[in-house]
Amino acid sequence: MKNITNDMLKVNEPLVSIVIPTYNRPEYLRQAIASAVQQTYQNIEIIISDNCSPENPQAIVESFQDPRIRFWRQQQNLGMIANQMHAFKMARGKYVASLHDDDMWNEDFLAKLIPPLEANSDLILAFCDQYIIDAHGKIKDGGTKRNSQSYKRDKLASGVHQPFHKIGLIDKSIATAAACVIRNDLIDWDSIPSEIGGMWDLYLTYLCCISGHGAYYYPEKLTRYRDHEQTDTKLSGSRNVEAKIRKAKSEMFCYEIFIEDPRIQEFKTYFQQKWLESNTTLGIGLLRNRQIISARSYLWQALSQQKFNLRTIAALTLSFIPKLLANPILGISK
Repeated sequence: MKNITNDMLKVNEPLVSIVIPTYNRPEYLRQAIASAVQQTYQNIEIIISDNCSPENPQAIVESFQDPRIRFWRQQQNLGMIANQMHAFKMARGKYVASLHDDDMWNEDFLAKLIPPLEANSDLILAFCDQYIIDAHGKIKDGGTKRNSQSYKRDKLASGVHQPFHKIGLIDKSIATAAACVIRNDLIDWDSIPSEIGGMWDLYLTYLCCISGHGAYYYPEKLTRYRDHEQTDTKLSGSRNVEAKIRKAKSEMFCYEIFIEDPRIQEFKTYFQQKWLESNTTLGIGLLRNRQIISARSYLWQALSQQKFNLRTIAALTLSFIPKLLANPILGISK
């Protein structure tokens, strides 16, 4: 009788869509898929959207022989955000969760985050804390502790938070892209603009915050976020500069929207400061990319709206120094 009851409960579990966008990380992808397949919560679909990787990962996907997996391969590289949104739009589940192709979940990730959502229809999302792992999957104790502290999850109360504007947009406690489950029908995926780029997770958090619904925090580390050399922040040379420029532009776009939203005006000063910081970051990136005139316009803009900012002043000063002297400071070899 006990087995029959368990089977019936599984049948009644709502469908959860696990979204895995991927590009050119075959071995990491294999581990990510394995962590999805091994979830103790069984009623899932696993959506893998490949952004036209040089090596087609279809063989890796098919090796799992799991009918719950849906694989899609783009005919051309659409860029990260377009591939990510395509995968979200394929989701048929009541709930949706994003899993990076280089990250992993504990096997009870969904089993622990879905029940609070099912018990309270006024919640839009449930999230947890996470481990930081290295390229080989080993937990980095120091990095894990710093991550929890930086995003204030170490002292965040468990349970329901409503509203959750501060923990979502200021503290950034909610790892929407890696450690979160969202109620699918409350998000209009078509409304998410392409300009958000790599900041899509912050923008998604914003949409959840302004929905009027609550968030649930489960204070346990249920996911494993991989810190390795293929991440944008650790790319070398010109690729790193281009990544920083993209990120700064995406941040500026997001914060411009936040500044104008009357529902979160209590944090307007914070958003304005972050917008100015993004202007400076973009200016520095353009300087390193030898786009001096464009860089100055962003640096002047940042400086004109701040009383004093040493980082901005230093960058602007460098834009007027001869290249041979400025290049070593900016990290430009030639």
